[in-house]
Amino acid sequence: MEKFTTLTAVAAPLPMDNVDTDKIIPARYLKTIKRTGLGAGLFSDIRKDGDGKGGPFVLDQPAYKNAKILIVGDNFGCGSSREHAAWALLDGGIRCVIGESFSDIFFSNAGKNGILLIQLPPEEIEKLMDDASRGANATLTIDLEAQTIRGPDGGTIHFEVDPWKKHCLLNGLDDIGLTLQKAPSIDRFEGGQKAQQPWLYGA
Repeated sequence: MEKFTTLTAVAAPLPMDNVDTDKIIPARYLKTIKRTGLGAGLFSDIRKDGDGKGGPFVLDQPAYKNAKILIVGDNFGCGSSREHAAWALLDGGIRCVIGESFSDIFFSNAGKNGILLIQLPPEEIEKLMDDASRGANATLTIDLEAQTIRGPDGGTIHFEVDPWKKHCLLNGLDDIGLTLQKAPSIDRFEGGQKAQQPWLYGA
């Protein structure tokens, strides 16, 4: 998993509440167990309707083509527990999502795939949504170590993050990486077990 330390990138506004995982990645894209290629289906059912004002969907607008941060509404990632939603966001270039609240399962899946989710009160989301409306000038800097968001006007917002999740993101540790940290202990256990119970290893 790629480490998340600091991120300076364009932020795209998605002022929608209750964006469920089927909106993030529709069920028809779930036939694969690969983590790559899902970016092509990211928000596909929403994208076809544009921005609701006659223009293209926000991530299809030139100013937000390279956005790595999403500013969203309340209850983002609700619905089914599909991990593909996190995979699709990551494959689509999104490394951080900032919103009022997130589904618990989606929150866990995102963190385990290297996506930082930041929960903030409505008034701060409104400020960031306004910042993000500036298009290509809507550059935010996320500093995970300092737990700060610096806006295009130089203002700073502090955010809270679970210490364990912070440790894992800073060090690029997913569940496999955490397990591999215990490799010497695992090898010692298996060596002892093989000596005492060789039949378990086909001997």
